[in-house]
Amino acid sequence: MAGTRPVFYVSDGTGITAETIGHSLLTQFTETRFVTDRIPFVDSVERAREVGAKIREAAQTHGVRPIVINSCMDGEVGAALAESGALMLDVFAPFIEPLERELEETRERRIGKAHGIADFETYHRRINAMNFALTHDDGQSIDYDEADLILVAVSRAGKTPTCVYLALHYGVRAANYPLTEEDLEHDRLPPRLRPYRDKLFGLTIDPVRLQQIRQERRPNSRYAQFDTCKREVAAAEMMFRAERIATLSTTHTSIEEIASKVLTTLGIHRVMF
Repeated sequence: MAGTRPVFYVSDGTGITAETIGHSLLTQFTETRFVTDRIPFVDSVERAREVGAKIREAAQTHGVRPIVINSCMDGEVGAALAESGALMLDVFAPFIEPLERELEETRERRIGKAHGIADFETYHRRINAMNFALTHDDGQSIDYDEADLILVAVSRAGKTPTCVYLALHYGVRAANYPLTEEDLEHDRLPPRLRPYRDKLFGLTIDPVRLQQIRQERRPNSRYAQFDTCKREVAAAEMMFRAERIATLSTTHTSIEEIASKVLTTLGIHRVMF
């Protein structure tokens, strides 16, 4: 198992923060294979020692020192985890002391604050945005008056997951419209989209990748044929150019990157939850 390193994201809450930061760090190292495990709700010394035993077992299995990316707020819990002998990376440690000095305030050790329901109004905005995304998925509803943005693309180019991500993480009411064969016969926007032109953002994708995705969904169908994919993508891109619609390829772009580009381009300013 040379070149494999066990990594544990350990938290006294959901573990989302530790995993998000940890993943961003680990992607910078390409020669090592990481085996990761998220362990949430480690909120007592006893639980920390149980997790420590698991970490030591991983060290024996892989023959290398594990890495623990830790977002536990309790110092005693962190100390108990450190008894495992792993490399301990505290998510908050580099920032807390400088912030306390600057703000002249001592932090409150509150568990689960980052992903808890601290503001019910904000939380309900997220839920409403999610419901909006699902209701307006793939052109199910074309009442776009309340939409913050509308993603336009051929089928399976990444519209739905991007809309869900925008709703869940930013509370953005994102709809999506799938371009049909009838729509693609023209190089102009479909009539139902024209009143909302300032809300539109186009997604495109490499035809080879699109064919692979469609083949998984509907094997050996006309829908999944390469010629179909190539023709649809070319027609969609021609429409976007003719209408001067901002466009991004999703072929090698993560949902996080797509969402950031869409929000920036359309001038939508929202704080991530």
